[in-house]
Amino acid sequence: MKNKTWAAWLTFIGGPLGLHRFYLFGWADNLGWLLPVPTALGMYGVARIQEFGLDDMASGWLVLPLGINIAGCALTAIVYALMSKEHWNQRFNPSADPSAPAGQTNWLTIGAVVLSLLVGTTALLSSLAYGFQRYFEYQIEEAQKISQ
Repeated sequence: MKNKTWAAWLTFIGGPLGLHRFYLFGWADNLGWLLPVPTALGMYGVARIQEFGLDDMASGWLVLPLGINIAGCALTAIVYALMSKEHWNQRFNPSADPSAPAGQTNWLTIGAVVLSLLVGTTALLSSLAYGFQRYFEYQIEEAQKISQ
């Protein structure tokens, strides 16, 4: 039986690596194997920022997929955690009773929702702000080149 609380925490913590997809859908899940790609690109962008500084244009675009991936996984954790137990058991435990305890919501599930809201919003807004800042700085630099 697939537990809703465990799935919500696994989505929040290991979601950018696709761990929740493997837990819920098995090793043959294609999206589970694709989720580490934007995570790796974003981590490469963070490494570029540390090496080349904030003026590196490529790092601004590489960090954006990481923030979106973390925010998307946080949103997925919230969706999983707020599912009714009947819907959870029908979708992920089809052979079980619709009122089986694996789909129940408890305080640990709510903790996953709260942390997912906090971290997901922070990751999304931070990556968007950094990406837009880099874009507008680039536009100003190009405008200065034209005006000279």
